[in-house]
Amino acid sequence: MHGGLFALAMLAEAPRLLTDRDADLVARHRNGDANAFAEIYRAHVDAVYRRLTRILGPIGEREDLTQDVFLAIHRALPRFRGDAMLGTLIQRIAINIAYEHLRRSGRRPTTVVDAAFFDELISPTASPAARAAAREELALVFSCLARIKPKKRIALLLRVVDGLSFEAIAQLVDASAETVAKRIQHGQRELDELLARARRREP
Repeated sequence: MHGGLFALAMLAEAPRLLTDRDADLVARHRNGDANAFAEIYRAHVDAVYRRLTRILGPIGEREDLTQDVFLAIHRALPRFRGDAMLGTLIQRIAINIAYEHLRRSGRRPTTVVDAAFFDELISPTASPAARAAAREELALVFSCLARIKPKKRIALLLRVVDGLSFEAIAQLVDASAETVAKRIQHGQRELDELLARARRREP
């Protein structure tokens, strides 16, 4: 795993199991409880924000996109039958919102606005030189990821950073496991090539 992607793995979520609380909140929301959705928001907003960060990087639009995710969740809940985890539904919506943002943005280098994000992923005991090098590596990885098609980028990050199986990724992105495997393979190869070219241009 590349150094930058390895650092991003620190943001990966621990698996979240379906809880009675999730099911209760959905039932309360359907029954007209005005407070239930606010509780769903509080329970899942941090995970959504971190998901968007892992896919998109530390861009300024993350706050607005997080709100877009929860607007979509609110619209989806009346059709949610509970045959999957609420967290899975939420993550699928977050990934779709991220995909649409990437598709609209095109393959342009990421404009980093949250420099503190990089510092959070770097060991506080590292030397100033090591911290500077790590920040440069992370910025380079995001810049190269921005040049990879969104579907490949998302599949690659879900595999390399989150450690999900092809089957789990397939469920999240609504594709076959075989298609996911091909996207990851192609995305990794493209990232390797982009990083190699970028490093050759460095002084």
